[in-house]
Amino acid sequence: MTEKLLQYLWNYKIFQHFDFRDTEGNPVEIIQFGKWNTNAGPDFLDAQIKTKGLLIAGNIELHVRTSDWIFHHHSEDPHYQNIILHVVFQHDAEIDDLINRNVPTLELKDHIDKNILWKHEKLVSGTQFIPCENIFDPEKVPVAFHEENILKKLDEKSQELEKSLELYKNNFEAVLFHSLAYSFGLKVNAHIFRQIAESIDFSIINKIRQNEAQLEALFFGIAGWLEEPEDGQMAIWKREFEFIRKKFSMTDLKFRPKFLRLRPPNFPTIRLSQLADLYYRHQNLFSKIIKAEHSDELYRVFSPVKASEYWDCHFNFGTISKVQPKTLSKDFIELVILNTVLPLKYTYHKYQHEEIADEILDFYRNISAEKNTITAGWKKTGMNSANALESQSLIYHYKNSCTEKNCLNCSIGFKLLKESSNV
Repeated sequence: MTEKLLQYLWNYKIFQHFDFRDTEGNPVEIIQFGKWNTNAGPDFLDAQIKTKGLLIAGNIELHVRTSDWIFHHHSEDPHYQNIILHVVFQHDAEIDDLINRNVPTLELKDHIDKNILWKHEKLVSGTQFIPCENIFDPEKVPVAFHEENILKKLDEKSQELEKSLELYKNNFEAVLFHSLAYSFGLKVNAHIFRQIAESIDFSIINKIRQNEAQLEALFFGIAGWLEEPEDGQMAIWKREFEFIRKKFSMTDLKFRPKFLRLRPPNFPTIRLSQLADLYYRHQNLFSKIIKAEHSDELYRVFSPVKASEYWDCHFNFGTISKVQPKTLSKDFIELVILNTVLPLKYTYHKYQHEEIADEILDFYRNISAEKNTITAGWKKTGMNSANALESQSLIYHYKNSCTEKNCLNCSIGFKLLKESSNV
């Protein structure tokens, strides 16, 4: 038993029976269990109990053992002067301060199904893929589980985007550019690509986006790759970069992307060239993304994008490779749509006070499910992913609940603990 589990059981009233009596044998009727307080102070506020013919209002404090009252020094804390009931799992001591104030102590040990304690122990001590793997049942997954997870994720991403919008004076196009750069950088270069994007005033992108060579030159120059040209094309890019830098009075900052542990198609040279091509092809990129009503429209935005002709026979500068156009793969496009485009669409319509949650969820339903170690782990538990709504939900839930063993705040964990029989 832990204090958090005890609070959880009290909050959700998960008891075998409710004929409560205090440690002296007096009946205690709980009129209001109180509001769970997650801040400092008593565990449950604004409670009401009836005992010895009196109706009493105040706060309730919970402990695993009665003696914890002493160890926590509550008698000396003014926040605990309005305690009307001390609830414990196990009564192991008499507390003079509580006796003198006529505060009853309620022991819950015989009111809690021991199977719940066994289940909780299994959840927090297991080393399986998910804590509840040994007792998990796909049938216990709540209705709208996936939808709720995705909306939570979107709200969290929206809060991050709103901070960026505040910083960039509600310039959605600039924030989209920064977010796309982050996605194109993948895990290894995400932060570096964002730094490159944020070092460029977006008005410059708008002024040169009709010239793909200048866009590439700008990105490659800030990446520090044009200082010593190795071939004629690099010399052209260097000349263009120096022209842009002087024309727009840009700083000489350099952010150097990494190549280590990357497959050649994901080299930063290729991804920055593709990002340049995206902005060259779509002069009204932000508008197309916002107006898209179906995932097919978003695919059409990204599917033609490819690195420039130089990269047909290069992965890095000056080194010839087999001729192969460097286009965006379907998996990469879906990654960008899921991680950048849909959160931004959600945030934009929220900013415009337009309800679009159902439409956004439909985008997820029409995108293929991801396949990775997390979705493979869920599959072994019986949870298959039919689409991105389900795979993204399971990935989000795994990272935010399962790995943290946050089972008491998990809708699945709640059902598994509450339905304590027949295990």
